[in-house]
Amino acid sequence: MTLALTVEALSKSYAPGRPPAVDSLSFSIGRGRTLGLLGGNGAGKTTTIAMLLGLLVPSAGRVVALGHDMATDRFAALARMNFSSPYIALPHRLSVEENLRVYGHLYGVPRLAARIAELARDLELADLLDRPAGQLSAGQKTRVALAKALINRPDLLLLDEPTASLDPDTGDWVRSRLEAYRAETGCAILLASHNMAEVERLCDEVLMLKQGKAVDRGTPAELLSRYGRDDLEQVFLDIARGTRAEEALA
Repeated sequence: MTLALTVEALSKSYAPGRPPAVDSLSFSIGRGRTLGLLGGNGAGKTTTIAMLLGLLVPSAGRVVALGHDMATDRFAALARMNFSSPYIALPHRLSVEENLRVYGHLYGVPRLAARIAELARDLELADLLDRPAGQLSAGQKTRVALAKALINRPDLLLLDEPTASLDPDTGDWVRSRLEAYRAETGCAILLASHNMAEVERLCDEVLMLKQGKAVDRGTPAELLSRYGRDDLEQVFLDIARGTRAEEALA
């Protein structure tokens, strides 16, 4: 299996004497695969994604994305990566089309006008292209954020809570588009989410984090069997509360 992302002993400490935000984290994602990154608030998910994007310098460890070491050659990898989070707003005064054009130029997207038109058709944005981004509803902003994340046809996509605060119908729509894109392109996806049904649907494997450390990993089915639970939400609670983790990992 060709690997799209390899993370080796990745750590991040913000201050001497304090526990690290991420502690010796190792994992990999193959092309066409989706890995779920799960953990409670403060588990290290956002810090991990920031290091994968090169926004934070790791205290230790190594990240290789799409064959490029992020410490020495990150710009070659970033051209083939993208990121989406509902917590990072696009410039409000720019129209949807202007936002997509800006990001398209940043990524050096060829035939940009045609790519924007293609995304507008596929993601049902045609009626929104002239509207300022600040005037969009939550669901519309999510669709635009997804268009921004796909503008450069990424081979590696990092998603932080992509369907947070969305109604079930819109959330299902986003998940369907992600599944279609992965099937079409073989893109690898790292998904950080608190939506356990979403994780069970989209993820081939799940990495469970607690206090910056990986405490378990497996397919959704393997984790359900290991913990003797009916859904991932129950597994998540077991690990977060420490009620069954020691027994499961023994």
